[in-house]
Amino acid sequence: MQGAIETLILAFTIGLTGALAPGPTLVATINSSLQRGWTMGPKVAAGHALTEVVIFLLIVEGLATVAEEETGIVAAVGGSALVLFGILTLKGSKTATMKVSSKDATSNPYLAGALTSVANPYFWIWWLSVGSALVLAELRVGLVFAMIFMIGHWGADFGWYTLVSTSLNRGRTLLSETNYRRTLALCGVFLVLFGASYLTGAWSG
Repeated sequence: MQGAIETLILAFTIGLTGALAPGPTLVATINSSLQRGWTMGPKVAAGHALTEVVIFLLIVEGLATVAEEETGIVAAVGGSALVLFGILTLKGSKTATMKVSSKDATSNPYLAGALTSVANPYFWIWWLSVGSALVLAELRVGLVFAMIFMIGHWGADFGWYTLVSTSLNRGRTLLSETNYRRTLALCGVFLVLFGASYLTGAWSG
């Protein structure tokens, strides 16, 4: 039970670092929420999650067998990517903003969530490095743990995008620009530290 809770918390924390980062999915959430209310946040997140369901199934079915023979390489790639994304998050936190766009939102929020995900290069880089490595690590413990990881990951997406859409619907931003940047910086530090720990485990293994 403790292991499952730890996996859930870890997945939520790492997922939050991605959800908080400025990008097309966040823009879609802001635009949709301004036009049609707070429910757009969880709907955009649902579209985003649907794309990740497909990726998760591909990892489980296609990469698991290969990864069993290359655990050290997978861990090294995942750890290195975590450190790199952490550094980039720290750098980006200095100028990050949640500016509201006046552009029209995609009429279907589910489609907006899916399209802004697959069209984002960061999304694919993350899943081909960090995401796949972490899912495979949990998969070695058991399929249930891999599923728990995804639940925690989606919890971060749904939680953040719902908070954003709710705050915009009430006519105010959830975080000041300063606090938003500080939160991103903390996420960056966490990624670097966790990535370093992950690499240490790979080398010692």
